[in-house]
Amino acid sequence: MEWLRQQEPQLAFDPAQLKSEAEWIRAGEVVFDSPITFDSELFINMSDVRNPAWYNELRVPVARDGSLPFVRYVIREKGKVELGSGSCATCHARVLPEGTTVKGAQGNLPYDRAAAYALRRFAAHAPDPLQLLQDARKERSLAFRVPWLLPDPNRAVEHLSLEEIAAAHDAIPPGVAARVNTSLLFPPQIPSLFGLRDIRYFDHTGLVRNRSIGDVMRYAALVQGGLRLDQYLDFRTLDPLPDPATQLRYSDAELYALALYLYSLQPPTNPNPYNALAARGKKTFEREGCGMCHTPPLYTNNKLTPVSGFHPPDDDLKRFDILPIDVGTDPGLALKTREGTGYYKVPSLRGVWLRGPFGHSGSVETLEDWFDPRRVRDDYVPTGFRGSGTTRGAVPGHPFGLDLSEAERKALIAFLKTL
Repeated sequence: MEWLRQQEPQLAFDPAQLKSEAEWIRAGEVVFDSPITFDSELFINMSDVRNPAWYNELRVPVARDGSLPFVRYVIREKGKVELGSGSCATCHARVLPEGTTVKGAQGNLPYDRAAAYALRRFAAHAPDPLQLLQDARKERSLAFRVPWLLPDPNRAVEHLSLEEIAAAHDAIPPGVAARVNTSLLFPPQIPSLFGLRDIRYFDHTGLVRNRSIGDVMRYAALVQGGLRLDQYLDFRTLDPLPDPATQLRYSDAELYALALYLYSLQPPTNPNPYNALAARGKKTFEREGCGMCHTPPLYTNNKLTPVSGFHPPDDDLKRFDILPIDVGTDPGLALKTREGTGYYKVPSLRGVWLRGPFGHSGSVETLEDWFDPRRVRDDYVPTGFRGSGTTRGAVPGHPFGLDLSEAERKALIAFLKTL
């Protein structure tokens, strides 16, 4: 992985020339859009974005003006054009059905499907297929293995064929991504960044606390490369460690500008009217006690809930904001990945009209699916992530709202879409 190089003067902007917060925010948008990986053979490369079959097969959304907001052309060397990816926009930009691009939203690039496509493309011309298979297994083992779990379900990748690895990526829908420290088995939903200033915990598992803009800066540095430098006892995710004198990374000024930009993000105008149906849904929301967890005006109580099979230690109860209620959702991400804490944070419902798929692993595509009482049945067909080779299975947990009448569910959903 390549990072932005810290040097004077700054590549993206000169901090000495920024005289107002508005200028810093504009500079932060430059950082948000700046790629960190170039001409990747095993993600998206120049041949992909120029190939109509790539768009058709992966159903890649394209903006109204014909642009692809997730990647961009980059000139780092005179006379050489490269395709850059891995920016914040790669995961946190969304193309709406009418073609508008929204930065900061839950992204809808088919990230893992693009990885599967690239793996198959590369395999078709690999001079040494066995070496490619060994490299693919090793890379995913380093990215996902949880060395303190015995047995570790994530080590299954070390026995998969190349096509089975590609199929595991294929099974992960847009809006969900198996990034470093998560898993092909338990991938996390990509979060929306709107309202970030008011959210107390980062990641679905509440792994990192958000107490100030400094926490946002540190988290951005970690996500954009630092996680690949993790070490767990004798297990190192990247070997050897890079030379800090030559390794590419964000500067403090770039991180500060990026954090200011993230704090400034506002969602687009909500197209869903607050009408009589939504008003009835608000009454249902209040009657059912939804506000205990999804407390207005943030529509979250900003607390952590323990997952099934985990019992919070006494120290946690003193240090963190914990609601001691297990809502029964799948605990895999919280217990069987390196992002695991034993908790899930209570998500905010603001801006749910702009999201999907839903659930911490994106198991259902729409709010209508989430409140479908068939969701918890074993013969249910998940409309979002369900894992490679899986066709049916319950999406467990969060039973709230499943026993409403059809009319009440429609009203509740209408209200939620106005938030």
